[in-house]
Amino acid sequence: MDQWTPEEISAHMQYMNDFAARLEGTGEFVDSQALSAEGTFVRYDGEGRPPVTDGPFAETKDVIAGWMVIDVDTYERALELAGELSAAPGAGGTPIHEWLELRPFLGECATVTE
Repeated sequence: MDQWTPEEISAHMQYMNDFAARLEGTGEFVDSQALSAEGTFVRYDGEGRPPVTDGPFAETKDVIAGWMVIDVDTYERALELAGELSAAPGAGGTPIHEWLELRPFLGECATVTE
């Protein structure tokens, strides 16, 4: 998006807002947030050592622009909505066909009894 025109960014954001509003109307929208490009990847590097930052791996700030939480009845509905969201307009108004990661919240772990 850092190479898009202000109009292209506005069109993209409007698509996202309209999508969220439609899901609010169906009761499927929970929350969404856009993320800034600033960020640092951090990991513990041992007792008494400073944390390691900005390692050799792709950082989420380079990959993840935001997230959306939806509450749907089926996995198929989640796939349908993610596919539609992937068609948000980008440069020149053409759909970006962005890869989106679809993940459920971690539920309770099963209890093992003997």
